[in-house]
Amino acid sequence: MDKNNFSEEIELDSAHVWHHMTQHSNSKPPMFVKGEGSYLWNADGVRFLDATSGGVWCVNVGYGRETIAEAVKENLIQLNYSAGSTGTPIASKFAAKLLSYMPGLHRVYYSNSGSEANEKAYKMVRQISEKFYNGKKSKILYRDRDYHGTTITCLSSSGQEERKNQYGPFTPGFVEFPHCCEYRSQYGDVDNYAELSLNALEKIILAEDPDTIGAIVVEPITAGGGVIVPPEGYFKGVEALCRKYNILLHIDEVVCGLGRTGKWFGYQHFDIQPDIVTMAKGLASAYAAISCTVVSEDVFKKLNDRPDERESYFRDISTFGGCTAGPAAALENIAIIEREGLVENSEVIGDYLLNNLSLLMNKHQVIGDVRGKGLFLGLELVKDRVTKEPMEETMLMKVVAHCSKNGVLIGRTNRSFRKYNNTLCLSPMLTLTKEQADVITEAIDNALADL
Repeated sequence: MDKNNFSEEIELDSAHVWHHMTQHSNSKPPMFVKGEGSYLWNADGVRFLDATSGGVWCVNVGYGRETIAEAVKENLIQLNYSAGSTGTPIASKFAAKLLSYMPGLHRVYYSNSGSEANEKAYKMVRQISEKFYNGKKSKILYRDRDYHGTTITCLSSSGQEERKNQYGPFTPGFVEFPHCCEYRSQYGDVDNYAELSLNALEKIILAEDPDTIGAIVVEPITAGGGVIVPPEGYFKGVEALCRKYNILLHIDEVVCGLGRTGKWFGYQHFDIQPDIVTMAKGLASAYAAISCTVVSEDVFKKLNDRPDERESYFRDISTFGGCTAGPAAALENIAIIEREGLVENSEVIGDYLLNNLSLLMNKHQVIGDVRGKGLFLGLELVKDRVTKEPMEETMLMKVVAHCSKNGVLIGRTNRSFRKYNNTLCLSPMLTLTKEQADVITEAIDNALADL
């Protein structure tokens, strides 16, 4: 890309834009001005291979997709908006297409962000509690190290203490249970980690009283908490506890959904049937704002079972959930994933990249663990492999900066914990090639060698 003069825009940005996650007195954020495929260009004309899918795991099909832009344009011209209490052709078509990849789930509720999708789910749980259990079954259990959104109530269900810092008091009725990161085993070096984790969860369920618990919310693979893949048998056990104690199982697919992990949805690796699934980010590859709360027919009917009663429906609204741009972009996003076999590519190239990173462990003692599924991978850095003492966050910042200077953008656990901000995070586009995977590997290799 030819270098253009963006000095005016940079000054306007510096003067007026409040950037996310940024201490403005200490830095001036970069300005990206173009994207194409897996690449970004900054205002100086420098090209970067983006291994973060837009920084927060969302541009799954890559930049510059003209067919998505055309689909959005066509729907905006025909009908840009109709409130969610009415229907639009594109919303009905996308719901049907989405559900074709989610057997056992039957209804789609539209909103705009992952946080909002999870808020809707929590409200459904609370309303079911009021209708059928006199408000008693209202607690929602969440897992340490998981993250479910940025609103106060979503932070109330966050297992990341630094994300919650300074934002209390929080919404009552949320209860934390232990994480499932076997590398950071709470029980020592054991060969039955999944069993012990499930025992710990059941102990909390019993201590809280199952009759007071409406749902358990979990990420299928913990994202910003360190790219944590649960041990074998863990999710079947969580599902069994939910059925045993009449608790709804809510899977947060905001990051993992739409092919990121090598399957359409992360939970599908584990042969379970959730009651509620939430999603956003890669749903439309960030070409439009859209999120979905997808539920079973049983959950839907519980909130629509008494037509003669004035309040027997889900009394919620999402203003911009009625925009047609979101489902239009999302429908074409799925079409691209289908046409180009991107779920399969995520699995195949993800395995290739995972093997590359595993080989780096032989070379760099600071890599304590490599984990992930599909094109969603993490490297946990440690000072010592025996003690597993975590590497300082400042060192990970240097690794990320080194890669950036060499034309590759990678991520890291970012101010989530007081101790464990020590995982490098990779979430490249689902179009990634072996050659690009090698470039990412080489950039990390060089950064670790130099630092």
